[in-house]
Order: sequence, then C-alpha cells, then structure tokens
Amino acid sequence: MKNWKFKMASTILGSALILGACGNGSDEGATNEEAGTEVEEGATEAGTAGDSGSSEEEALSGSVTGDGSSTVAPILEGIVEEYAGAQPDVQVTVGISGTGGGFEKFIQGETDFSNASRPIKDEEAASLEEAGIDYTEFLLAYDGLTVVVSQENDWVEDLTVEQLKEIWVEDGTRENWSDLNPEWPDEEIIFYAPGTDSGTYDYFNEVILEDEDMVSTATLSEDDNVLVQGIQADPNAIGFFGYAYYVANQDTLKAVKIGGVEPNADTIESGDYTPLSRPLFTYANNARVAEDESVYNFMEYILNNAGEMAEQVGYVALPQEEYDAGLEKLEALKQ
Repeated sequence: MKNWKFKMASTILGSALILGACGNGSDEGATNEEAGTEVEEGATEAGTAGDSGSSEEEALSGSVTGDGSSTVAPILEGIVEEYAGAQPDVQVTVGISGTGGGFEKFIQGETDFSNASRPIKDEEAASLEEAGIDYTEFLLAYDGLTVVVSQENDWVEDLTVEQLKEIWVEDGTRENWSDLNPEWPDEEIIFYAPGTDSGTYDYFNEVILEDEDMVSTATLSEDDNVLVQGIQADPNAIGFFGYAYYVANQDTLKAVKIGGVEPNADTIESGDYTPLSRPLFTYANNARVAEDESVYNFMEYILNNAGEMAEQVGYVALPQEEYDAGLEKLEALKQ
C-alpha cells in the first residue's frame, strides 16, 4: 500500500472532490495506471493506479456512489485509488459535502454509502425509516478533532476546554488573544471552522460550545483545506478539523494541547485526548449491498483496508476485532 500521509494535502482540494476508480479494460492497451477518474466541475482528479488487489478475485463491473464527511475523505480517497487495482471496471465516486450533506443524499436514495464523523442523528434515522431505507453503521477509525494555530503563533501551546468555549461562543464582543492571557498579543483572534453540514462542526458544538452559538466572525467551510490555508497564513488564526489534516500540514501548523494533552495516535486511541477523540463511520444502504455485488465488494474492501489506510493518512486504526465484526455484519446483509 502506498504512503498516503503526505500526498493527502495536495490531492484533497475543492469542496466537491470526486474520487473515482474507473477502469477501461476493454480498450486496447489500457492499464490500471491509465484508468481515469470522473471529475465534476470544481473537483480534483485522484489517481487510480492501485496495487493491492488480488488477481484471483472475480472481476466485476458497475458503479458505487458515496458522499459525506470531509474528515473521512482521506481514508476513502486512498481506498478508492487502491481499489482500482483490484476492480478496474467498477467506477467509484465519493463526494465530500459534509456529514449532514451526505446523509441528506443518503436519505434521498442518491448514494450507496454515507461517510460520517459523528453518529447518525435521531431525525436522520427517522427520515431514513420514512424513506424505507434500511442501513448499517460501520466503524472505520478513530480521530482526534485537532485545534490548530499557525507555526508563527509562538504564544499558544495549551488551552483548557473552558478557554476554548470562552473564545468560540458568540458573546457580542471582539475576542483578542490578550483576553485569555494578558501576556499574549492584543490582537483579534481570527476563527476558522468546518461548515454547519460537517460532522466535525456538530461534534465541536456538542462537546465545546454545548449548543451555544459559535462566534459570528468565524470563516466556515466544508473543505478542510480552506481552513488549513487560512490558518497557515495568519499567526492570529485558530481553527479545528480532523487529525489527519493536521498531520499532513504539521510543517506549517501547530497543534494546541487541550488540558495539557497533545493529540497523537496514543492519546486518541486511549481516550486521554478528551473530549475531542471520536470514532469515524460509514453507513451502508442494506438493499444496495444485498442486491449489487459491486457495492458489496467495495464495502468489503473498505473494511479490509480501512485500518491500514487510516494509519497511512494520520488517523488511528481500530482493533482488528472491530473490523472483523464489521465484516460479519456486512456478510449478514447478503443472506
């Protein structure tokens, strides 16, 4: 499997990234390296030269469609590209309209699976039931929602949960760094945050904001790379997103400790990085898995490769028994 950790930042660009594994094996001279990617307007092209497929696996053709979390996207981007080597005639497209946006498409029956950086909400589950769509939740990896500042910020090293809430909750006043510590610059804090359709926004809202309004001056974007670039460019900026985006940009970003705990693989897996450690998910349409062999095969491929790919891009793999349990749930959908 390729090393994806540092490739991720340059390939996941744009708010409508489409990841495709599309083969053209019927064309003379076509190879996996030549297999193209369907790219819509505003999307970037992901390579499709996978090398981890089995030559003994039954060749399939068809299409698989997913959408959802930008946090989960790095895992899926790598898996989609590797999957092209195993099944070059199966076209896979994965959008990144955020966890909430992904569930909206899932409820409408537009996608076979939906990636999420938070558990499904009760109202989303109710809408799926009303639409007659049965689904199964699969765990993919662990993430640590990472609070970051620019490397040029030489004063912030550690913040408490209470300080995070103090600066991120809208109170009608301008927040300066000196409000937190009089020894820090008397400069306005510039905020960057995931958009309101993002599961990362929802999670931060739940554990930090506690359902109070976020500061109104924050720049919001469903594309985490927009947040990365904004924070990189401004020493007075602060923001948050999935741990993998920090890992891919740690030369220009600095992770802020929360309550004295640094986000890393060990503290995220152990839960010591609290309350910002969280699981990542994908949700599958049961009927599509049962009826379409290409959908089943791709979901199986996800579960067989999610742990290794998660670690490649900077997240934390689950214990193997969690993936085994997911594969058992998937197999049961075919029966």
